[in-house]
Amino acid sequence: METIMTPDRSLVIVEDDATFARTLKRSFDKRGYDVVVCEDKDALLRALETAVPDYAVVDLKLGSGSGLECVKLLSGRDASMRIVVLTGFASIATAVEAIKLGACHYLAKPANTDDIEAAFGRAEGDISVPLTSRPTSIKNLEWERIHETLVETGFNISETARRLGLHRRTLARKLEKRVVK
Repeated sequence: METIMTPDRSLVIVEDDATFARTLKRSFDKRGYDVVVCEDKDALLRALETAVPDYAVVDLKLGSGSGLECVKLLSGRDASMRIVVLTGFASIATAVEAIKLGACHYLAKPANTDDIEAAFGRAEGDISVPLTSRPTSIKNLEWERIHETLVETGFNISETARRLGLHRRTLARKLEKRVVK
């Protein structure tokens, strides 16, 4: 089955994880989007020289910087662009900033093509979203911080322990309890 491209289905994916970007691209290609993948802000700038897309998916944490810079750049080029920010390190502060800078939605990874496409279609907030009465646990916050620091250090255990102010063996014990993906 051949999909016909329409001019209002252009999409840019700003993602430094090549495998994830390739998977997203393939999935959106099948849905009829004309997809361009950029690994960082510089590649995005080059892509914007030839065309401004209708949709964008931006990873919050890029190896060379913040995806928020890309959100600002994209919304500055076209305020009507539907921008969805994806992140493995969700926080209230970054969600608020992403929306302020022009994103229409903010999704925590893992998010699939259905989630992203649904987010493109959401023009307004949903007041029926249930409020949770359970706050994030200290253990989850600790694990998120450990994982974030591991990523920052390229999974160097010694450097991660140093940055977190932990003994290396203490960090190793914590990591044994949870598998790092």
